[in-house]
Amino acid sequence: MRLTVIALCAAALLSGCVQVVPLPQASPPPVDMAARARQAVANFDEVVTRVEPVAEQVCREQTPDQICDFIIYVDRSPQSGVNAFHTLDPQGRPAIIFTLGLIAVAQNTDELAFIMGHEAAHHIARHLPTGRLQAEQGARVFADIARARGASAAEIGEAAQIGSFVAFRQFGQQAELEADAIGTLIAARAGYDPLIGSAFFTRIPDPAQEFLSSHPPNAARIETVRSTLRAMGRPGV
Repeated sequence: MRLTVIALCAAALLSGCVQVVPLPQASPPPVDMAARARQAVANFDEVVTRVEPVAEQVCREQTPDQICDFIIYVDRSPQSGVNAFHTLDPQGRPAIIFTLGLIAVAQNTDELAFIMGHEAAHHIARHLPTGRLQAEQGARVFADIARARGASAAEIGEAAQIGSFVAFRQFGQQAELEADAIGTLIAARAGYDPLIGSAFFTRIPDPAQEFLSSHPPNAARIETVRSTLRAMGRPGV
C-alpha cells in the first residue's frame, strides 16, 4: 500500500521543521526553508513508495503467519521531537510512525529508508510480543526471589519492576541489532545504501555512554550493517 504524505504533512512540516532543524548563523530566506521542507516531504514520500512493498515482501517471506500490510503514519506534532517507532493498531495491523522532526533532520533518502526498514523489522521479528514476554518473566523471577526472602508487598512490587526493566534491557539490545540486520536487507532490496543510512547513528547520542541503556552502542549497530552487507555479498564493507 502506497501512502502519499504530501497532503498529510506538507503544511505542518513547513512550520515544524524550523523548530527541529538547527539553523545556521545567518538564517536563510523563508523561500529556502519552504523549499527544504518540500524536499524533505518528497524524500519521505519516495522512501515510503519504495520501501513499504519490500518490507511487506520480506515480512511474508520470513513470517507468513503475521499481518504484513504495513501502514505508515506521520506524527505532525512539533512536540514529538526526532523519533520513529513501530506499534500495532487496534486491528493488529503493523504501523510505523515517523515524526516530522525525524523527516526534517534526515540528511538523505538512504537514512530514511534504513530507519523505515529497521522499524518494519521489529514487527517481522516479533519484538513487541517477545519483549513483553521477557519483561513479564523478569518481573516474576525478581518478585519470587524477593518473596522468598520475606520482602513486604511494596518491596516485592519494586523487585518486579526492576526485574522487568533488566529483562527488557537485555532483550532490547539484542532486538535492536536484529532489527538493524533485517532493516539492512529491506533497505538494500529497495535500492538504497544501508551503510550510508546507518550514518544517522553518528549524529545521535551513543547509548554506550548511558547507564543501563536498552539500545546497543552505535558502533555495534554500524558494524551489524556492515556484516549484514558482507553476508549479502557486497564487497568493500
